[in-house]
Amino acid sequence: QVQLVESGGGLAQAGGSLRLACAASGRTFSKYTMGWFRRAPGKDRGFVGATSWNGGTTAYADSVKGRFTISRDNAKNTVYLQMNTLKPEDTAVYSCAASERPFLYGSRWSDPREYDYWGQGTQVTVSS
Repeated sequence: QVQLVESGGGLAQAGGSLRLACAASGRTFSKYTMGWFRRAPGKDRGFVGATSWNGGTTAYADSVKGRFTISRDNAKNTVYLQMNTLKPEDTAVYSCAASERPFLYGSRWSDPREYDYWGQGTQVTVSS
């Protein structure tokens, strides 16, 4: 079992930045694909981005490409989501997820069914 705990959420102004962190338990973190998803009020959960087991490959939703960056520190069992140039439409609960597959291909990056473990989420609110 893997437990994921997100932190770093909060309130930001439009144009500002926040950095989320997701700390994982377990010794096999370095073998997992890690993803970030978000759920805005009244909307379905949506893909934000993901990174392969070693951080060598990343994938992003078009809506965040160029603004958000995913990185990971396998020595610390932690994955990060750096969010810059925030917009009010980025307001959501952000959750990290772990896939036991070290690498995903194509549309599988963004498919929640590919992820085996989920965190509880952290709220991000962006004011205009």
